[in-house]
Amino acid sequence: MVVPTAQSSSSFDAVVIGGGPAGYAAALYGGRQGLSVAVVEKDKVGGTCLHRGCIPAKELLETAAVYRTVQGAKGYGIAVDGISVDFSSSQARKKRVVDQQHKGLQGLLEKCKVTTFIGRGSLQPGKVVRVEGADGAVTELEAPAVLLAAGSVPRTIPGFDVDGRLVLTSDELLELEKLPASAVVIGGGVVGCEFASMMADMGVKVTVLEALPSVLPGVDADVTAVVVKSFARRGIEVKTGVTVKGHDTSEDGESTTVRYESSEGAASLQVRAVVVSVGRRPYSEELLAPGCGVEVDERGFVKVDELLRTSAEGVWALGDLVATPGLAHVGFAEAIVVMDQLLGREPVPIDYAKVPWCVYTHPEVAYAGYSEQAAREAGYEVVTKKDPFVGNGRAAIIGDTEGVVKLVAEKLPDGRPGRLLGVHMAGPWVTEQLGQGYLAVNWEATADEVAQFVQPHPSLSEVFGETMLALTGRGIHVG
Repeated sequence: MVVPTAQSSSSFDAVVIGGGPAGYAAALYGGRQGLSVAVVEKDKVGGTCLHRGCIPAKELLETAAVYRTVQGAKGYGIAVDGISVDFSSSQARKKRVVDQQHKGLQGLLEKCKVTTFIGRGSLQPGKVVRVEGADGAVTELEAPAVLLAAGSVPRTIPGFDVDGRLVLTSDELLELEKLPASAVVIGGGVVGCEFASMMADMGVKVTVLEALPSVLPGVDADVTAVVVKSFARRGIEVKTGVTVKGHDTSEDGESTTVRYESSEGAASLQVRAVVVSVGRRPYSEELLAPGCGVEVDERGFVKVDELLRTSAEGVWALGDLVATPGLAHVGFAEAIVVMDQLLGREPVPIDYAKVPWCVYTHPEVAYAGYSEQAAREAGYEVVTKKDPFVGNGRAAIIGDTEGVVKLVAEKLPDGRPGRLLGVHMAGPWVTEQLGQGYLAVNWEATADEVAQFVQPHPSLSEVFGETMLALTGRGIHVG
């Protein structure tokens, strides 16, 4: 039930501020278990992930994938001429997908008897949640449990004021009706690389500027190398160790020149658009009223313990509001941890070092657990094995053999591989293949145990199985 904000007061078992993945998952989970739950959302339930993030971004990436496929159709004996990208049509499809998902989510919330209040929520002293509607009307909600799940917003950088035309964040890029001819992406993290990949595949000349020594920080170096090589082959220029200084708009306002410095000295680049992709910041301002008892750190993240409890009794925080991996599926997991406490169950803290990560570039990236470098830095002696997709039959059939599977295992005293510490992949549909690798890492299975998995043939997942066999010294197709 969606309730318009009005001058009234209501009481629930739990009130959730924020209707994004963490917030709505908590509401659905609690509602299905019989709790009376209210969700306060200032915009639309689904949050950034559904409306300005995961879902719309992946829809545009799928447009790029379809375009690549059609471009390569001749190799399959299918004659296709004169193809082009109608980006506005892709945007229309994206809107239909988002609207369908939003409608389904609203229906689920209603089915679980969750009450939704539309307005800006804030936590007041005494665990009172104040909801202010767009018209200024105020509702006060009370509950023995309050969940803070207000999410995050894109970070910006000095000298790059977002105007929605020349300077964009992910929010504005996802609403464009026409792609620019050229673009600089500032930030080579997951989101920056996804947008660079998508735009380049649809004809945009893209340059990525990253301050760190490598793009995709946290990803295993051997996997990152596959992505960087693919980017270079497709005309995406990647510059690392760069400090961006500012930009100068042209006289006609149709382009801008980005100024930056690297080890090679000062340089500049004229482009039609700048995409600022330097991460997200927690949306904690205006959320916490003085005296509410909730503490935040110097970066604006709400402080929590391993069970996501804040410094205020009966108040939890989850999702992008806390300093855990900013992933929708982490928010889902955190929702269960919090709601299990309200339901009197024994919660299982999340092992954030082992959560699955997916990057929807071309080639895709997926991983869980330690990279080789991170494992060594953590003090482990390791055994590693990597093998490419190039020899895989299914990869050859679909015409996508670019990629690698790399395994990181703890080294036993006899030199053999023991517990699996990390699984890292780049290649076709690896985001859909990570499940068995994540399961193995999360359950601390050994290489010998996982090598017993039987892989279907022909399948892309055979590369994981073959690499695991090879790690134990018993490879069939790979050594």
